Amino acid sequence: MSSSLQHAVDAEELPDPAPKPIRRSFTTEYRHRVVAEYEAAPHGEKSGVLRREGLYQSQIREWRAERDATAAGLVPPRNSHRASPRSSISETDRLRAENARLTKELAKSQAVVEIMGKLQGLCAPRGARSYPRLSREGLEGRFLGLMAYPDAER
Repeated sequence: MSSSLQHAVDAEELPDPAPKPIRRSFTTEYRHRVVAEYEAAPHGEKSGVLRREGLYQSQIREWRAERDATAAGLVPPRNSHRASPRSSISETDRLRAENARLTKELAKSQAVVEIMGKLQGLCAPRGARSYPRLSREGLEGRFLGLMAYPDAER
């Protein structure tokens, strides 16, 4: 058997080194037990409980808030990992808002084009078909000169 064929056979038998992770779910009893154990642990040993259970402090915080809300007779907040439908905003309202935004953007762009056209007309000599390329300083000087002496010959 060739070495490349042997290598291919060995690769098929090996387990996947990075299997797809599976989201864990915890029962209410487990959550209550772990929160009680975490709260009862002395100051320096709380992280040991988290390491042993493979949990994060944020999970304990959420579970504690859920437990306290349930004890107070409130509905505990739930964080869903699924995308929630935007039921509060209808598709029509969303499209109207986008249309209004795009209309404002178009008006801004048209104003810029109009101003640029006027500036080009101010900077070009009368009757010129092509416009010489001016530096920023040259444009500013010519524009300021026209503003200072509007009746002056260009």
